[in-house]
Amino acid sequence: MNSEESIPNVESVSPENSSAATDRLIAAWEIASVTVSFLIAEWIVRPFGGSSKLIAAVPISMAFVVMFVSHRSHKETSRDIGWRLDNFWAAMRLLILPVCGAAVLITFIGVYNAGFRSNKWLEWRWVLWLLIWGLIQQYALQGFINRRFQLIFGRGYKSVLAVAAIFALLHLPNPFLTLVTFVGGIIWATVYQRMPNLLALSISHAITSLLLVFALPHSLLRGVRVGFRYFG
Repeated sequence: MNSEESIPNVESVSPENSSAATDRLIAAWEIASVTVSFLIAEWIVRPFGGSSKLIAAVPISMAFVVMFVSHRSHKETSRDIGWRLDNFWAAMRLLILPVCGAAVLITFIGVYNAGFRSNKWLEWRWVLWLLIWGLIQQYALQGFINRRFQLIFGRGYKSVLAVAAIFALLHLPNPFLTLVTFVGGIIWATVYQRMPNLLALSISHAITSLLLVFALPHSLLRGVRVGFRYFG
């Protein structure tokens, strides 16, 4: 037997390759764990768990525990994740054009469908919560899921599309929101990979969400309900 044939491919079994494969597998598990936790909250706990907000918080809390532990194990700093201000305006500059484009499109759809009848934007507590909720979503989506997909696929269109698909999945079965969040997910994931700043992303998220609720009729948004609550 040729002695060269008995020698395994050193590159394929090297510790570096083995470690990278393990990291990708763990990242995939973490993404699945966090996503399933949010889906459980949307599809099971919120519609069937009664009025207790404490019960609804259980799967969400579990997701955040997974994210926190993962950040610690990867030695990721708050700056790495996007909790920073030094690149805020640079990130905002990347977001201005997409947000303006979305505003024009949403306005056109609202006028065409007899929208602009909601007074929700006058409730300052709801508007404040919209900003906070946008920050929470962008942290989970970009600061965690985007970063883990980059471990699997690297930076670029594969990880961007994967992030957008997760974001859209979390807005099923609302067809309009599923489409909107997929497009928005592509934009936000792309901007995050170029300029990671969660505050800038959350502001653009809140502005877009506010305009959606203000401009579009209930027949399109269905009260921005997702999961089983969409059918209620």
